[in-house]
Parts: sequence; C-alpha cells; structure tokens
Amino acid sequence: MSRYHRGLAVAVVLLGAWAAGFLGAGAAAAHVSVSSPAAVQGGYASLTFKVPTESDTASTTRLKVQLPPDQPLASVSVLPTPGWAHTVTKAKPASPVGSGASEAVSVIEWKADSAASAIKPGEFNQFTISVGPLPKAPSMTFKAIQTYSDGAVVSWIEEAAEGSTAEPEHPAPVLKLAAASGTDSAGHLTSTGSTASPGSTAPAGSTASASASPSQLTVSGSSEGGSDARANTALGLGALGVLLGGMALAAVVWGRRPNRTG
Repeated sequence: MSRYHRGLAVAVVLLGAWAAGFLGAGAAAAHVSVSSPAAVQGGYASLTFKVPTESDTASTTRLKVQLPPDQPLASVSVLPTPGWAHTVTKAKPASPVGSGASEAVSVIEWKADSAASAIKPGEFNQFTISVGPLPKAPSMTFKAIQTYSDGAVVSWIEEAAEGSTAEPEHPAPVLKLAAASGTDSAGHLTSTGSTASPGSTAPAGSTASASASPSQLTVSGSSEGGSDARANTALGLGALGVLLGGMALAAVVWGRRPNRTG
C-alpha cells in the first residue's frame, strides 16, 4: 500500500471515530431532565423540568409528566409558563397523603398555545412546579412524554436496571433528594449547603379529568447533574475530535508527499 493510501485510511478511521463519539455524546446530553438545588427529604422545593428539542425539523408542542405514584405529594402547584397552558390530573394515591386526602396530583401536562410558543429545533424550555413535603427517600423518578409538531412521541420512562451503571436510551428524569440535617430559624428542614423552599398549600392550575392515565406515560429523562456531566463530556469529545481531525489531515498531507531519495 502506498504512503498516500495508508494516510487516507488513517484519516478515515480517525474521522469516523470522532464523529461517532461526538454525535453520540450530543444526543445523550439532550434528555428531558429535572432539577432542584433545594430538594431536601421532608421539605418543600421548586422542581424544574428542562425540555430540549432534539428534532432538526419539528418543534416540541407538549410535555406530560407523571408524578411518582408511590410517592404522593400533598401540595403541588404549577408556575405558569408564558405561551403554554397546563392541566392537572388527580388520582387516588397508593398511600395516604397529608391529612388523609382522597386525591393527589398524578399527572401534569403542558401544551403550547401556538406554533410560535412551541420549543423549536435547537431550543429548550423549562417548566416549574412547587411541591412538598418531599418523601424521605434518596430520589424521585418522574416519567414523561414529549410530543412533537410532526406527531412524533418520545417516551422518557426507562429506568436503569438494579445495580447497573449503564444509562437507558430514554431514561426517566430522576431527582436526587438530600437528607435533612436539621431545621432553620423558621422551622424549615435544611441540608448542608441548601435550604428547603416553602411550598404552596393549594394546587394551582385547572383540574382536569383523567384524559391520560399515569400508565400511559412512556417517557423518561435524566437528572440535571447527569445532563450537565454528559454536556461536559460532549464538549470534551468535541475538542478531541478537533485534535483527531488535525491528525487525520496531517496524515493525508504526509501521505501525498512524493518519496525522495538521495
């Protein structure tokens, strides 16, 4: 094989490896996610769902989120999102809630008012709710469904197998809850470095009939921390790709140089 063809082969391999790694990392960073810096077990907090549009041709027009059925919340209120309407569905909780309420919020759905307010390709939006008291558990899993303007539906509902560190293709958003370490002067539960935010005592938003039962949800996403980590990984792979691309170009140029003797 000539030096030129050897250089070309190296270039193809390096560029192929870079493209696969960089594009794969970019897709992993675009999951629906949930975050709350002040989420403490037993406290109140505002939860924010971050929704990026992965499609290159369609916009996100709906988001449906299922609150964990085995961790019912006594208080749930919704922060209005400009350009979006929301509906709240209640259901009988699997376990007692608060003072023994017979219903608890089970599903919240947001819908864009028009094409102008939909989440366009290359954009993201955030949807916030205030909830509490949070369960005394290390985490909460919120299954979600993302609907696009072309009718495509992405179900973020997959959970990692027990004991596995591999992330599913469509992971459900997971919120980590800090263990309570005491109370502040106002009597709110606190944890190291954060204070639980007081929540509303009454649900906000219109209450709708169960147009979609919780079992219909099929979308899942990752925690905000995991999303940020994947984004950093994507940037790192991008830089590596630039380096490999330069090496590939150098290989091609070197391979095309004529052999000289004497």
